[in-house]
Amino acid sequence: MQISILLIDFGLVVLAWMVQLIVYPGFAFYAPSDLKRWHGLYTKRISLLVMPLMLAQLLLHGMLLLWQPDVVSIVSIALIAGIWGSTFMQAVPLHNQIADNPDTETIARMLTNANLVRSIGWTMVFLLTLSYF
Repeated sequence: MQISILLIDFGLVVLAWMVQLIVYPGFAFYAPSDLKRWHGLYTKRISLLVMPLMLAQLLLHGMLLLWQPDVVSIVSIALIAGIWGSTFMQAVPLHNQIADNPDTETIARMLTNANLVRSIGWTMVFLLTLSYF
């Protein structure tokens, strides 16, 4: 099970940092009408990658917490809960603003800033998971 957790955690780290360094900053280069058009496709496609990974991570780390309750599993699940909170309280509302916000540079900066918390969180979870090996 630990190798599965490690692979899921690593996938989320790579994905989060790609979004952090490439995708969200790239939104600033779109004209508002082009970003609105692209954003609908982007969110559907990225969700197909991110949501299964996030759900698998939550499930596997939850199982690990039940089977092996230690400091690492407790801190990991707390970080994952924070990432979920940041996703649904910060990132999702910002994505929803794209349809109404003509200032693509500001929204790109806000998404990048909000995503930094998640990118660091996923990196920390991955590093904690590495401690099992």
